[in-house]
Amino acid sequence: MPEPWRLLLALVMGVATGVLSGMFGVGGAVVSTPALRVIGVDAIDAVGSTLPSILPSALSGTLRYARDGLIRVRVVVWTSLSGIAAAVLGSLASHRVPGHGHVLMIATAALVGLTGWRMVRTARPQESIEEAEPDTLAGMDASAGDEAGPVAVATAARAVSEHEWWRYVVTGVGAGALSGLLGIGGGIVMVPSFSEWVGLSIKEAVATSLACVGVLAVPSTITHAFLGDIEWWYAIALSIGVVPGARLGAALAIRSSDRTLRLTVGSMLGVLAIVYAVGELLAL
Repeated sequence: MPEPWRLLLALVMGVATGVLSGMFGVGGAVVSTPALRVIGVDAIDAVGSTLPSILPSALSGTLRYARDGLIRVRVVVWTSLSGIAAAVLGSLASHRVPGHGHVLMIATAALVGLTGWRMVRTARPQESIEEAEPDTLAGMDASAGDEAGPVAVATAARAVSEHEWWRYVVTGVGAGALSGLLGIGGGIVMVPSFSEWVGLSIKEAVATSLACVGVLAVPSTITHAFLGDIEWWYAIALSIGVVPGARLGAALAIRSSDRTLRLTVGSMLGVLAIVYAVGELLAL
């Protein structure tokens, strides 16, 4: 395929990955990394070349979420600071993993599939507690008697978990390592962790994850650049496309219901993981 066509395809990929990044808070590289492989970029370079596009994508989507007050700054600070060193170490370790980069891709597919399954499994037929109106919750508490107990317990547990900083540190270390090692931004760890372990609503989890993804992409990008793993023309094309895509994705996520968002991201990631894994296994 002629080089100009490859760059054009990379630009289109950038728009698609931007939408994915903004809507699901996963950085978008779970699409752009295998997509670069399809157009002929080496496995290890595909990992590095996606990283420069993560920052503009995350910034574009984060600004849109911030308008709706969905970013949890405390979580962003703790998670990002704890993940920076892990991101550098993960980047350095990427060259020591056997399989010429294919093992990294297969590991990515496994993580993407696990995330998708967890998202679908935790989807609920009703809207989340966080999306309910305060007056509605108050009415439930006053009229439902003992049935309101689970609501009160869940709310109290959520309030406690949001102040347990060590959860953010553990999440940040895991996400940072994946950002450097696999070039995927770490969002596939942060979204389910923030939603199911920390106790944020799904929209808060996506928004806060996206903000962290942008921060963690910086040390990973710098390290991979020094290692010579970035094909800059492809990285620039991706970076141009992700900005409008991420803004669109964030707007779609904000308008979606909790259940719809979980089912959509879970199903999409599940299909992607299967295609991703099969392609890399055949390439081994």
